[in-house]
Amino acid sequence: MIDPHVHLRDWGQSSKETVLHGMRTAARGGFTHLFDMPNTSPACTGRETVLERLALGGEASDETGVSYHLYGGITNDPGQVRSIISVWKELFPLVPGLKLFAGNSTGNMGIIGIDAQRQVFRILAEEGFDGVLAVHAEKEELLCPGRYVPGDFATHSDARPAAAETESVRDLISLADETGFRGTLHICHVSAASTIELIRSRKGDMRITMGVTPHHALLTRHDAEDHSRYLKMNPPLRDEADRKAVFAALMDGTADWVESDHAPHTREDKEKGASGIPGIPGMLLLLHRLREAGAGEERLKDLFGRNAMRTFGLDAEDIVLPADPLALYEELAGEYFFNPYRS
Repeated sequence: MIDPHVHLRDWGQSSKETVLHGMRTAARGGFTHLFDMPNTSPACTGRETVLERLALGGEASDETGVSYHLYGGITNDPGQVRSIISVWKELFPLVPGLKLFAGNSTGNMGIIGIDAQRQVFRILAEEGFDGVLAVHAEKEELLCPGRYVPGDFATHSDARPAAAETESVRDLISLADETGFRGTLHICHVSAASTIELIRSRKGDMRITMGVTPHHALLTRHDAEDHSRYLKMNPPLRDEADRKAVFAALMDGTADWVESDHAPHTREDKEKGASGIPGIPGMLLLLHRLREAGAGEERLKDLFGRNAMRTFGLDAEDIVLPADPLALYEELAGEYFFNPYRS
């Protein structure tokens, strides 16, 4: 199986998670490939940092048997964008694609405003980038940080409303059309029914994909009322109608793959309001729930690896799904100081 969206921390954040521990956990769950995000400390936005990170991942791969991949991070510096495209061309598939934050999240790598985002898309088009551009889509101008009540994680859903996600995706689609972007626009961790409908409306005439996390498919903002589950992440949990729409997108073929957005923190950081939860165990719980709902094995293989292989252009491999993912979930949930998926 493939998890195309993890934050394995390490380096300046090794108290939260390490590449080796995250890959050991993934291996126990049956995962064979992990795609790490570049908002590390320091960020993976240049060739030397990318190579250093890949070396760290390679050492962990030797021990665990899990293949390590790393997105190249995009900033609002035109020279950096051109340079990271060259890194992708040189190091693919170890660098499977590029990552753009259309709103600030952990690491503050946000490229804020449609004009700054347009510049990035123009450079991508000019440089002939035809790979996967994964985007954290939240429109900064529509965020309402004043609505968050510290310690009340359910209010985070008010601070980062669904409209911020949907309108960011609308901007991104418009920019891809306007600039002649030739790659695949991948919208990460889709959380809202309105976003799903927008993506569904364009699937026939552009290269656009969407990922779904276990937490957006299984949990709602009501679950975040339990402080001990530390359910604060970006984008946040939504209402039941959105959760149902996310789960339905997995079942009906609209969603392209499942991605954990695995993002551990220390207890101290979570108490201070850090966004992100450990997600690798939740992938196994979601696999169990999808089977319970009647998803066929071929559809599940698409969601847990095959579609990602096709989209990124990786060599085809057989996707092996665990026979009892619920047991594996229960085993791995104890790897982190809290289990956000417990009821």
